Amino acid sequence: MKKIAALTMARNDDFFLRKWVEYYGRELGKENLYIYYDGEDQTIGDFCQGTNVYVHPKIGNQVVAAEKGRLKFLSERAASLFTEGYDLVIGADADEYIVVDPSFGGSLAEYLSQQDIDISLSPLGLDFGQKIGEESSLSQDTLFLLQRHYAQIGTRYTKPSIIAEPCLWGSGFHRIKGHNFHIAPDLYLLHFGYSDMKILEERMGDSDRVAQGWGKHIFKRSRTIKYATEKKALDFDRWTRFARICQTWCRPPYAWNKPAMFELKIVVKLPERFYNIL
Repeated sequence: MKKIAALTMARNDDFFLRKWVEYYGRELGKENLYIYYDGEDQTIGDFCQGTNVYVHPKIGNQVVAAEKGRLKFLSERAASLFTEGYDLVIGADADEYIVVDPSFGGSLAEYLSQQDIDISLSPLGLDFGQKIGEESSLSQDTLFLLQRHYAQIGTRYTKPSIIAEPCLWGSGFHRIKGHNFHIAPDLYLLHFGYSDMKILEERMGDSDRVAQGWGKHIFKRSRTIKYATEKKALDFDRWTRFARICQTWCRPPYAWNKPAMFELKIVVKLPERFYNIL
């Protein structure tokens, strides 16, 4: 079995970070999780017990500069983990959870241990929304996938999140500078950052995020809820298969090492086989 670490950096995000620790701790072991709180004004949550957790001086005051600095720091930390004996490092935001299709019949660690990874591996991105009128606010006390079933197949979340050697992630883990990406079968990145209207409203009212320039970004991404609510949900297996092929071969003209999908807005409904994962 390969030795696998997961790392993240979070600020004012304990709601999702708690789930991050719970999920990756179960899949990889808490001792293999590396968590960095962005800012000395942050308080470490008790749920981080058993992980490698640090409070880091705040990186930047504006979203673009802060993201570049954050990913430079995390890339350097990932590089150091390889020197400590890790075979793979997962980089994921606190609201991102990489899962294996239950049809595989094994854990995330088992799946990744079977993969021949040259530089990086990308799960297919699923950006979850809230279907207003059907789904209520997210609760920590219930599995997320019992509460959220609708997701847009999003190229933004098909990220080279899993690396097998030191490299430099671009902002948000969206690309690896100087390298292409490979989308794995049966592997998904589930993004929940825009899956709850109440949480979004709280984020848009967070003076710290507004001061950093996140307000416009959060408002733009709230469209995920609109898509989940209004668009007809399509067959999951058929359209994720299509998306893998499309994203493998299509690239935006401004970034050859990012996936593209003709700006299609495809919403799928998650099959019941996933419901007990997260």
